[in-house]
Amino acid sequence: MAENKINFKVNYKKLDICEEYNTKNILYPLLLASPHSGQVFPHEFLESVKMPLEELRSNEDSFVDELLLPASECGIPLLSMNISRAFIDVNRDKIEIDPQMYYNFPPTSDIQAGIRCRVGLGVVHRINAERKNIYDGLLNYDEVQERIAYVYDVYHKRLAQLISTISQKFGFCFVLDGHSMPSKICSVMQEDKPIHFCIGTLFDQSCPTEISVFLENALSAHGYKVVMNCPYSGAFTTFNYCQPRKNIYTLQLEINRGLYMDESVHKKNNNFHTVSNDLSSVITAFAKFLLDFKK
Repeated sequence: MAENKINFKVNYKKLDICEEYNTKNILYPLLLASPHSGQVFPHEFLESVKMPLEELRSNEDSFVDELLLPASECGIPLLSMNISRAFIDVNRDKIEIDPQMYYNFPPTSDIQAGIRCRVGLGVVHRINAERKNIYDGLLNYDEVQERIAYVYDVYHKRLAQLISTISQKFGFCFVLDGHSMPSKICSVMQEDKPIHFCIGTLFDQSCPTEISVFLENALSAHGYKVVMNCPYSGAFTTFNYCQPRKNIYTLQLEINRGLYMDESVHKKNNNFHTVSNDLSSVITAFAKFLLDFKK
């Protein structure tokens, strides 16, 4: 990477970090989350990054929030991230930082540059989905700490608050973390028939098997090909918020992008509303199942 130093300062007061839907009259012990569907970039960031907007957007889970919204309107709260994943990834641990991306990284910092950092997909992405470098220089570590404080922490504070509210009301909370996966991966994994949905449960660690099996069967009943934990078993949200002893469970739901959009141009296809309606039917039935689960 070039030794160019990239410095900018974002006015976070002008940004709406996340949207929430139907969080006032919660009817079910289910929380929907869409951490990667955000399309907003701070203009200060765009002015400092030479990568075109469409290439930056390749990292996002386009329209997942819109796919989930009809289900939310049935009385299920939905928390959706507005800020793009290419700016900061809220489905990573905040300590997943690659020291080599910064010109002023503090040598005493307690950071874990794990495998995601090494491949360029830590809490701050180094590359986009096509593995192109997002930055043409080294970042200011202090600026990235502001991203964490004013975007990452805001999202997770609200997520934790909603989990607490649902838990207090029902004595039980289930978090369904919604994502999308590239159609190429779905075709490679299953040559006979592409994967439509992947349910990630950390290999049965994030929720009781009977819960994930209910969701699997409900999706399969609509004719979709559903697999468990491969290629995705769950990430930070699934792991971090799972607390079985407190009756808090999690699950990561991955949707094949080819089902509902043209990935090359980030546009919905003609099947979008069908997929959204099917998801609404499945998630509503899932919510009713959860309502009875702890009785």
